[in-house]
Amino acid sequence: MSYVANNLKYLRKLKGLTQEQLAEALNIKRSLVGAYEEGRADPRLSNLTNMAEFFDTTVDYLINQDMSNLSEKQWSQLEKPKGKEILAITVDSTGRENIELVPQKAAAGYMNGYADPEFISELPKFHLPVLPSHGTYRAFEISGDSMLPILPGTIIIGEYVEEFQDIKSGKTYILVTRNDGIVYKRVFNYLNENGKLFLVSDNRQYEPYPIDGEDVVEVWASKAFISIQFPDVENDTGISTEQLAKMVLDLQKEIIRLKEK
Repeated sequence: MSYVANNLKYLRKLKGLTQEQLAEALNIKRSLVGAYEEGRADPRLSNLTNMAEFFDTTVDYLINQDMSNLSEKQWSQLEKPKGKEILAITVDSTGRENIELVPQKAAAGYMNGYADPEFISELPKFHLPVLPSHGTYRAFEISGDSMLPILPGTIIIGEYVEEFQDIKSGKTYILVTRNDGIVYKRVFNYLNENGKLFLVSDNRQYEPYPIDGEDVVEVWASKAFISIQFPDVENDTGISTEQLAKMVLDLQKEIIRLKEK
């Protein structure tokens, strides 16, 4: 269920504005404001973003929260964090948030367009019913072998982390950074101690390294992954499944040879 119509009407009256005044502030027609408030039309993403900016909130709250029933404490929690970008999202026809996919070929563009609603709206989108509905999710196709056994080309689905202080040491995250691009690592949080995050690869051939918290623009806590390749997991003896299959085949051949004697 989308609360856009009720929220728009409520927030407009809260500011003491007429539909004409709000339309002028949003640079749209008054009749369109009326259509939005009566539920006869759904705002485009660009208009939703403008509304969120104007009312000092987020698109997510406009769509998913009944703002007329919020307490004063809840209102303070819904206020847009000062000095931070508003997260750009997309929704389907029912108002449900999509999971946008950032493929490898779009990774460079995402560095410039992560806060651009138009760029985000052009990304591939999908839904996963197994994920909790209260989160905001995005999917990233990873490259490289630094996080083996997670293979290159795997799609990591992350839940948006609004406060970087909430990063839990030892867990894996997708970090969108200004200098290193998009990275998928195991993260250790030392923001309170020295303002840094320590990034560790599961593939021990890669050295851990620190990164300044100020270099990070987005954090997504990994929740699931999608891959069409199965990892070549080694058993306790260090023998890969491919080597094990060859050993079994050789053993079968030897058994047949012995029976024929």
